[in-house]
Amino acid sequence: MTDAVAPGASARLYSQTEHDERGNFYHEGDLYRAGEDLPSLASRIEHHLAEQFTATSFAIRTEKFAGGRKVIAEILDAPSDLTGRDAQNAFIVEIRDQMERFGFTRTNPLQDFWSTSFYCEVRIGQAYWAALANRRGIRNPVDTVISLAAFKKRIKPGDRLKLIDAPAGHRLLGTTREITKVRSGDLILEGRSYLSFPRASAFACDGRLVRIAIGSEYGPDDHLLYEWQAA
Repeated sequence: MTDAVAPGASARLYSQTEHDERGNFYHEGDLYRAGEDLPSLASRIEHHLAEQFTATSFAIRTEKFAGGRKVIAEILDAPSDLTGRDAQNAFIVEIRDQMERFGFTRTNPLQDFWSTSFYCEVRIGQAYWAALANRRGIRNPVDTVISLAAFKKRIKPGDRLKLIDAPAGHRLLGTTREITKVRSGDLILEGRSYLSFPRASAFACDGRLVRIAIGSEYGPDDHLLYEWQAA
């Protein structure tokens, strides 16, 4: 089924739409549906992005807040090298243009006026940097013998983690800390610190070594390498 063009929809993409001489900006996407609830909107955007960017994987999530609602598209993997800021910005604009086709925005900064059906945001997820590093070749590879889900079930308070490799200058390199609590999203370590669980694609464990990717545009292969010492 093909969406009908919304009445009054702009033929231009969001990034191609300009303010008029009075400061007015108006864009209504051709896939906009008045009164659409957030779950339906997010689902349609997710399917559309998958069709438009077939080699790119996304995680779509939503937020509601006092000022409105938001759809966030997190880039998990893409064939493009996004380490350069220009490449990042160009790809983000391209994705956002497709998301904005599902909504409308009316604004005039001269009158401090803004009205939109939803806010959209595109993020480059940490999983993308891990995937990029894997394609380039990573340091300290660890075989994935134990999955993240299995690791969460096996690790327990009293186990210890020794940080044996990390980005240069990491203040805890070489230290061993005991786990005091295991939660659904992280581990609580002695010294009132915590270690967040990453996405499964950024995690590897062979039963002794644990590798957690924490890469960014400045160091796609940055990671934490722990030795897991069971109690």
